Amino acid sequence: MFVLEWFKKFMEDRTGVDHLSLALLIVSILLFLVGKLFGWAFFAWLALVPLVLCYYRALSKNKLKRHQENILFLKYWYPIQSKWINQYRAFKAKRQYKYFKCKECGQQLRVPRKKGKIEITCPKCRHTFIKKT
Repeated sequence: MFVLEWFKKFMEDRTGVDHLSLALLIVSILLFLVGKLFGWAFFAWLALVPLVLCYYRALSKNKLKRHQENILFLKYWYPIQSKWINQYRAFKAKRQYKYFKCKECGQQLRVPRKKGKIEITCPKCRHTFIKKT
C-alpha cells in the first residue's frame, strides 16, 4: 500500500507515456532484436539510446516541451499511419469492392464488384468513365 501511494505521488507531475515514447520503445525493441538475431552487439547496445530517451520523456516534468515534441512527431507519423490503414482496409475489402484511379485528378475510387460495366463518376472532379467491375 505504501509503495503504491509513493508511486502515485512520484508520477503526479510527470508527463507519462505518449505516442513518441511508445515509438521510441518499439524502435528500441526492434534494434535489440536485430542485434541479437544477427549477432551484432552494436545494435543491441544502440537499443539503449531510444530506451533511455523513452524513460526520460516519461519521467520528465517539463510537460510543455514533451507535448511539443509529441506534436512534431505526430505531424510526420499520422500521414504514414493513415496510408497503412487505408491499404489494410483496401486489402480487406478486396472481395467486395474494386478500386480505380480517376484519370483526371488521380482520386482513388471504390465501386462494388460484380455489377458488370458501369459508369463511374469521380466525386472530386466529376469526370465520368466506363469500367467493368
